Amino acid sequence: MEATQNLTSRKSDLNVLLLRILSADSNSVSSSSVKKEQFHSHKHSFHSSFCSNDSFVPSNLKSFTYDELKNATKNFQADSLLDEGRFGYVFKGWIDETTFAPCKPGSGMVVAVKKLKAGRFQGHREWLVRRKELKNSNYLGLIVKAEVNYLGLLYHENLVNLIGYCAELDNRLLVYEVMSKGSLENHLFKKGDKVIPWATRMCIAVEVARALSFLHGLDASVVYRDLKASNILLDSDFSAKLSAFGLARDGPRGDRTRFPTRVCCTRGYAAPEYLASGNLTPQIDVYSFGVVLLELLSGRRATSAENAGGADEKLVEWAKPFLCDSRRVLRIMDIRLGGKYSKKGAQTAASLVLRCVDVDPRLRPTMDEVLATLELVKAPKVVHNRLNKADDKLVSREDKGARSISRGRNQDFH
Repeated sequence: MEATQNLTSRKSDLNVLLLRILSADSNSVSSSSVKKEQFHSHKHSFHSSFCSNDSFVPSNLKSFTYDELKNATKNFQADSLLDEGRFGYVFKGWIDETTFAPCKPGSGMVVAVKKLKAGRFQGHREWLVRRKELKNSNYLGLIVKAEVNYLGLLYHENLVNLIGYCAELDNRLLVYEVMSKGSLENHLFKKGDKVIPWATRMCIAVEVARALSFLHGLDASVVYRDLKASNILLDSDFSAKLSAFGLARDGPRGDRTRFPTRVCCTRGYAAPEYLASGNLTPQIDVYSFGVVLLELLSGRRATSAENAGGADEKLVEWAKPFLCDSRRVLRIMDIRLGGKYSKKGAQTAASLVLRCVDVDPRLRPTMDEVLATLELVKAPKVVHNRLNKADDKLVSREDKGARSISRGRNQDFH
């Protein structure tokens, strides 16, 4: 009976959400003639909405016990392992579509269960985090709280869906929808894998830009702070979604333009002014996006021994001489594309990269401007088809259990 009532409530929430989507034109900021799927919400600050305990969570999220997730993942066995990242392991699990109770493998709804691992933050050369924060025993808890606070309250087609979490004793786990193709990193850089075509790369870039534009456009703007290829997940048709909101924070608002924080970032993706001051602004996401776009164009990692200066040279440093010279700019392009890309589109995208990674944050474009430029780079037919797919997904998933996890997230709250 309780499960039926919960499902009825969630259906009601979805109806409200769909009505808000239909009326969202007056709230959205359109930067081109292409329809922009962007939703707005009033948002609590990180500290006020999720305090020092786990008592406040969005009602649409499931609070799992550790035993439930053990059963859902076959006791976290190796054959259930989907991926391993810096913060933890990701396992495949199965839960009931209605009650979210664990069920037998092969039945119910497939989910991704991220099991965070403690004691793995220090010594990783990619990370630039102050030691005081690294030694904080509550750091894992802060990551979980940030994920729950943002992904539990916001919904957008290009943000991964969070189903629930576990914060039982020292165990910290997060339960997401499964993105069947894994991360962009796994497809863009691995030798021997099928090469991602030019049109698909530009679609991915647009979808990531759309997600960041949404976050920056909220009444209480959100700075994602950890944009990189490994945090961009792809579904079966290579549609992109942002994941891993553990480092996301509320950005500056009103007259408060300086918002210093502890420096948490990944080498090669971080804006220079953020490394120097820790000042949190949406422009640091713009810089990181420029790096990701450069990775999509070149097929090279943000930091790699393949770059001319070896492992210590960042991709941006290697590419800038070419980006600044219109006669040589196409030399940065991924040779695996075999020249099968729009030369004009590549030049436009490369010019956009140069603007995004400008050392002066005041000269960088906004994500709205980035999105408008990239939508023009894409072939009109591709734009039309992908947007229609996004619209179809939004409606067709209404009666599926997986869709219930995101219902009602963008309703105003105080």
